[in-house]
Amino acid sequence: MLQPEQVVNHYGRVGSFTTKEGLCLTLRNLPWFDQADPDTFFPRCYRLGAADERQAFIGELGAGSDPPVAPHPVSPFPRVPISPCPPRSSRLGHASPPAEDFRLTAARSLLKAALERAQEVPAGPDPAPNPTEPPEGLGAQLVEEALRVCGQHLGSLTHQDIDGDPKSPGTTDAAWDNFLQGYYRAVHEGAVPRLSGAQREQGQLLLQRLAGRLPQLHMEGDQNVWILKPAAASRGRGITCTARLGEVLRLAGQAAREGRWVVQKYVERPLLIFGTKFDVRQWFLVTDWNPLTVWFYRRCYLRFCSQPFSLRQMDAAVHLCNQAIQQRCRPGGAQHPRLPPDKTWSCRQLQAYLAQRGQEGAWGSVMVPGMKAAVVRALRCSQGLVRGRKGSFELYGADFVFGEDFRPWLLEINASPTMAGSTAVTGRLCAGVQRDTLRVVIDRRDRKGSPSTLPTRGPCSWSPSAGHSSRAR
Repeated sequence: MLQPEQVVNHYGRVGSFTTKEGLCLTLRNLPWFDQADPDTFFPRCYRLGAADERQAFIGELGAGSDPPVAPHPVSPFPRVPISPCPPRSSRLGHASPPAEDFRLTAARSLLKAALERAQEVPAGPDPAPNPTEPPEGLGAQLVEEALRVCGQHLGSLTHQDIDGDPKSPGTTDAAWDNFLQGYYRAVHEGAVPRLSGAQREQGQLLLQRLAGRLPQLHMEGDQNVWILKPAAASRGRGITCTARLGEVLRLAGQAAREGRWVVQKYVERPLLIFGTKFDVRQWFLVTDWNPLTVWFYRRCYLRFCSQPFSLRQMDAAVHLCNQAIQQRCRPGGAQHPRLPPDKTWSCRQLQAYLAQRGQEGAWGSVMVPGMKAAVVRALRCSQGLVRGRKGSFELYGADFVFGEDFRPWLLEINASPTMAGSTAVTGRLCAGVQRDTLRVVIDRRDRKGSPSTLPTRGPCSWSPSAGHSSRAR
């Protein structure tokens, strides 16, 4: 039996935020704890083994329905202090996710692709027919259907469909399947239809208004790519990307028990370095759950993919930055010569890169505050679920990608993050984080005073997260 003075480096029941399924469920309760929308920092996610969530993602086969109302977006990076949970009367309600998410995203993606093509084609007489394009009538019909679907979706988000028919014509499963086939041919096979002047104007207006209601519209791109993950696996095992609903259905059919697979919107417009995707492993330390006490490590590292970013191929070497996966991938012939051979950078190298591009302010003003806010919000949602213990602590590793606007998107949180120094960067940083963790845990136990007081035995790279003291940053 553990004695009160014994220190343990784990907490109980942390799966509420350290598994993909747990994080998916837990963050839906965020409006009960914070005036924030999880869609501003966590790509929307569904458990395919749960019937209601499968319906929300794919839609009820054979019957269309208007999507429920989504919460209003808020500022993605407010300063959120860690404080006791607000009273129930002050919490926000949380709407369920939009119905038929895959299909609605396809409609928006078609409009984006068509508008991008319209910008590339100069105004003037119609060009010669392209054999890859759909016949003029079919292309116009496809665009009109996308405009209608997006218009109905906007109406539901702005409460304009309250008195309308909940089962609008043309949204049956057969109609959706026909639309998706046209969408695949238009976007994935390059047969993007031409827009009339009226369609172009209407499409631009719809997307502009939807952007004010859908925080993830910009990062969606136009390929409608989703990433499928085993609900509780680690080290990138079983993860795959797809832009086809049939592939999602095939995997969902294999999910015999609830929670086996989750499907999450893929960030199609990530921040790239030398044309290559990367993610960031950010450590944080929890030393108490009541009150919630979080330490954010000042240093982190980047993990690069092996091949240049492209949505035309779904290879792991292009899209999955996990080191366990990339170590098995061979570098592509088009790999940029300035990319590190070991596929890792320190955050200082990232800051230097941003400074060279005149974007040095992004790290301190957007990227780091956004990562801190995402971590704190995930922990606050889990605070009542974790089995805390005084005198214990636990180290976690959060994985982020960044959008083109530098906004961080939380992908997952890992318990027992690897401390293997497989590269020069990780060898140096992993040794440092272990040393500094002991300084925080032991010094704070032995030293009386504020729980936010930093250790005194030499320099330490841990800093209290938002809400601990005026020194938080």
